[in-house]
Parts: sequence; structure tokens; C-alpha cells
Amino acid sequence: MNVTDIIEAIENVAPLEWQEDYDNAGLQVGDCRQPVDAVLVCLDVTEDVLAEAARKGCNLIVSHHPLIFSALRQVAGQTFQQRCVEKAIKNDIAIYCAHTNLDNAKGGVNFRMAQKMGLGSLRFLEPKLFEGCGSGLTGVLPEPMEETAFLEKLKSVFGVEDMHHNRLRGRVIEKVALCGGAGSFLIPVAMEAGADAFVTGEISYHTYFDADGAYGGHGILLAEMGHYESERFTVDLLSDIVSNAFPHLRIEKTELVTNPVMHL
Repeated sequence: MNVTDIIEAIENVAPLEWQEDYDNAGLQVGDCRQPVDAVLVCLDVTEDVLAEAARKGCNLIVSHHPLIFSALRQVAGQTFQQRCVEKAIKNDIAIYCAHTNLDNAKGGVNFRMAQKMGLGSLRFLEPKLFEGCGSGLTGVLPEPMEETAFLEKLKSVFGVEDMHHNRLRGRVIEKVALCGGAGSFLIPVAMEAGADAFVTGEISYHTYFDADGAYGGHGILLAEMGHYESERFTVDLLSDIVSNAFPHLRIEKTELVTNPVMHL
């Protein structure tokens, strides 16, 4: 099999046209005709991840986050992206990413998050024009939870070191809205959908005021887990997609934690 075969398997689940306008998903480095010996799956492409791929004999990296978001003016070792491209070419390692197209896909990143939370009755929070495609999800917990217990469950399941949330107001959490990564743009949609809580990776400071219920009512519980933490199970998701299509292909999951955010 070659790189094109792997791409087709991934895009059968998450077609490239489902990515957002600002995104740059797809094949980023390498020849689509290159035979694939083994695949390394990761969330982020870094220099250490490239070294790991070379060490493990993987000549294709499949990542969630794109290495290249905007055009490179040069490849001269000035940035980590440039150095990664140079190392990938020197080691004959192709790089493919499935980003917002996988976020928006049925069975994609948000569905894996919902599965880990145990949510049922899943619906797209903001459906797209394409069938089976949308931003965010709503789902229902098996049993209603007190808000502190709900936050503690998220911390445990997603390995969150520093959970940010708005004021606790004695809410009962049953209907949950979510979006992996930077999903705060969907908070108004989640509130309109009647969600008790909204879970995502990143929320800006001033957004908390709008959802806090400070001017009457209980508002909505906001749970900000961290971008990396909210999408950490995407590595398993990508591995499952490729292994289901090619059960005899060797697939390695990165052993590296590529989260660039540290906590003191």
C-alpha cells in the first residue's frame, strides 16, 4: 500500500472538503505514491515526533494538528516547522493531517470525546450543509450529576491537571454540549440548545461573563480542560481508522506528550 491508500481510508471518514476555510488539512510533506512501511499517529508534529518516527521505522506520520498552517517562505531551519519539513524530507517521512475535517465528522473527534464521557443521544450542535457533518455535539449523561462531580469526572477521564470553570451555582448536569480544541465559539449555540454544561479545550476570559448567569438564572457550566487534554484521545481515533482499513499494517501511537502548555 502507499500513502494515497492511507489518505483514502481517513478521508472516507473525514472528507477533506469538511475542513473549515481557515484550515490546512491534508498531505503536508511527501510523495503520495510512496509505499508505507509503518505509520506513527500523533496529535502534533514536532522534531521529537519526527525522531520517534525515524527510530521506529515509520515513514508516514498521521497527525491531528497540521504542521503547516500558512505558507512557508523558506525551509532554512529558522522555525520548528521548517526544521520538521527538512527532517521529514531527509528521512523520507510523509506527513498527513486530519484536522477540522475530523472534528466535524460523524464518528470524529467530538464523538470520541462524548464516548469517553458516556454520553448518549448524540446530536450535532451546529450541523453543516454536508450530511453527517457538523461542529460540536450535544449528548445526555446516563444519570444527572452534581456539577462538582461532573468536573471531577472530566479531570479523571481526560487527565486534566488544571481545570478552569465558571462559578458553581448548584446546577444539575444532564444535557452536555462539547467541542474539542478551541470551541468557545459554540457557547451561545450550546446555551440556546438548553445544555447544562459546555466542555471544550479553550475559552477566553471575557466569554466566562456571558455564560455565568450573573444577571439571573443559573446560566451554563463552562468546563475548560485545555486544548491538548480535550483532544488527547484523537490519537486512538486515528489509529482505529487506519487499523480498521489495514489490519496488517504496523501502526505506532506516539509515546511523547506534545502538550506545549506547562503548569507550575
